[in-house]
Amino acid sequence: MATYATNKRANYDYDLLQKYEAGISLLGHEVKSIKTGHISLKGAFVAIRGNEVYLTNALIPLYTHANRNTVYEPTRSRKLLLKKSEIKSIIGKRQAEGLTLVPTRIYTKGRNIKLEFAVGKGKKKHDKRASIAKRESDRKVKRALRIRK
Repeated sequence: MATYATNKRANYDYDLLQKYEAGISLLGHEVKSIKTGHISLKGAFVAIRGNEVYLTNALIPLYTHANRNTVYEPTRSRKLLLKKSEIKSIIGKRQAEGLTLVPTRIYTKGRNIKLEFAVGKGKKKHDKRASIAKRESDRKVKRALRIRK
């Protein structure tokens, strides 16, 4: 299992509650581009339209050896492949609690490319400061323990 992209800001900007795994409907040259490591989840989000779920604003540039005569939009919406029951539970959670869907990483499972996304609640500025302070205090404690040994 190889990880091709991670969304590092997801844990900083959101409290991630529950994670989901979905397949992605991709074109052939997009798969090759992802497998060469050319993908960015910066600014990407998961959107629900009707009863379908889409990955929006993820940047997958055109594969360098692909036919350049085609018109290609690198940030187009890509359909996510989920079971109907999962889609219904995601829609229910999102509407009931006012949560958002955040892509966290893209990886391979077997020969398929998968997207891991999470249902998350946005952090306020003071929550972000608290998480930074906690991380710093944990680092100080680890340093102190290393020095004593």
